[in-house]
Amino acid sequence: MAKQKKYTLTFEQEFDFDMVGICSHHSDYRLAWGINECLTIKLCRCEEDYVVTNKKGEAVSSHSMYEFADEENRLDYFLVKNKMHGNYLIPEKPSIDYFLFLCDNFAVNISELTKQLKEVKSILGVYPFEPEEIDSAEYLVFR
Repeated sequence: MAKQKKYTLTFEQEFDFDMVGICSHHSDYRLAWGINECLTIKLCRCEEDYVVTNKKGEAVSSHSMYEFADEENRLDYFLVKNKMHGNYLIPEKPSIDYFLFLCDNFAVNISELTKQLKEVKSILGVYPFEPEEIDSAEYLVFR
């Protein structure tokens, strides 16, 4: 009897968002206010927090989240707190306090955005990240 061949399916994850890490000692609403002033957007607190689930679909942690839909540029902004109740949204980056996600971004230059965000008084540091370089980014889902 002939030996059966085994095939392995591999695929490369494509992300539909850009990711910017923000360090700030201020509360989430104060940071959102500063970002709104700087970028002339209107981040608003979501009714529900961003919930991180495990592979079984069980909730592991929840994180405060602000969102803004830019209709003109067809772009969605999400500001999510990284650490809540001892759990991290992105465990590989424990020194980052917040993450700003730009979904379906074709209009905003990330390097220009980071320069603008550095002008916000409540922000200590701004760091752009490639989602492909962060293992836990594959579990992030917006919408």
